[in-house]
Amino acid sequence: MSAVMIARKVRKWEKLPGKNTFCCDGRVMMARQKGVFYLTVFLIVGTCSLFFAFECPYLATHLSPAIPVFAIVLFLFVMALLLRTSFSDPGVLPRALPEEATFIEMEIEAANGNVPAGQRPPPRIRNVQINGQIVKLKYCYTCKIFRPPRASHCSICDNCVDRFDHHCPWVGNCVGKRNYRYFYLFTLSLSLLTIYIFTFAIVHVVMRSVDSGFVKTLQDTPGTVLEVLVCFFTLWSVVGLTGFHSYLISLNQTTNEDIKGSWSGKNRLQNPYSHKNIVKNCCEVLCGPAYPSVLDRRGLTQDDLPVPASTATQSNPVLQTTKTTAPLIPNEHTPDDAKPSIADSAIAHAEKRSPSPKEKPPTPAKVPPLASPETDVEASIIIAKEKAL
Repeated sequence: MSAVMIARKVRKWEKLPGKNTFCCDGRVMMARQKGVFYLTVFLIVGTCSLFFAFECPYLATHLSPAIPVFAIVLFLFVMALLLRTSFSDPGVLPRALPEEATFIEMEIEAANGNVPAGQRPPPRIRNVQINGQIVKLKYCYTCKIFRPPRASHCSICDNCVDRFDHHCPWVGNCVGKRNYRYFYLFTLSLSLLTIYIFTFAIVHVVMRSVDSGFVKTLQDTPGTVLEVLVCFFTLWSVVGLTGFHSYLISLNQTTNEDIKGSWSGKNRLQNPYSHKNIVKNCCEVLCGPAYPSVLDRRGLTQDDLPVPASTATQSNPVLQTTKTTAPLIPNEHTPDDAKPSIADSAIAHAEKRSPSPKEKPPTPAKVPPLASPETDVEASIIIAKEKAL
């Protein structure tokens, strides 16, 4: 069965390769594995809800009403940073178009020359100089591009990310050039929120134990026990993660570079991106310009969709002109479009009277000439002969 190609306009995010998911017409971009992200939201919202329900009423009355107010502000700040980190483009680099990939392949083959059979081709690397140091640009066989400095290919999202730090399942997204500062501020504010809730939960237990005893306090506030346990086990990991990234920011280094030992160990290379100053490094990472996305996710592009010919015919029928016969005498139930106008009636009447070119006009009947004395005699003779026959 033959197919017909129908062109339709779609958003570019619908045709982007990789393993990301999009929501809200391309405005929200996340990884496909979002189960741990939902767990993060549940732990934060659940712990804060228990704190607002059990501790805040007592602490606001006996200590200060500013305690729940500051907790609400800190909670909203944490959630805003979490959503900003999870829903944003981390710095995904667009893949090369087929024409660009072919051109790059031709350049590589021309540079490497003919490789003998059985020998491994040389690595596809380009060297660039940054702050007096040679940095290698590696070729990505999936995206068909030479990755920029500090970029890397994420195996989970299947995309090259600029200034790739790591893929964080707790936020459900990669952490890269465009959302790293929000990720760091999220871990920092979450550490403060965890310490805040853990501290005032213990204060709440101590203050109530003075009046009614420790066991009675635990029986009256079971949510406090759950809060203390959750905060105790998450405090060390969150605070440790914040401290580790504070160390990386002070060196202007990424997690990926630290794990691979790019600027330490056997390489004995100095970090060309460091300013040799902690304040300058922190200002560059946290206070630098906001980089725009290079994906243009909500732009329009044409997509050729193959459709069977029969379906295309049914969906796009050929317009046919139909002639509606109007009643001779329109009444009140006849629509205005069906009522014949005077001009239409005159044209129809003229078409009926004028013969078509294919039809021959009828032969006029022979009319006998007018009566005269000579014609009367001839007519009487012809009639007598016909009677005799």
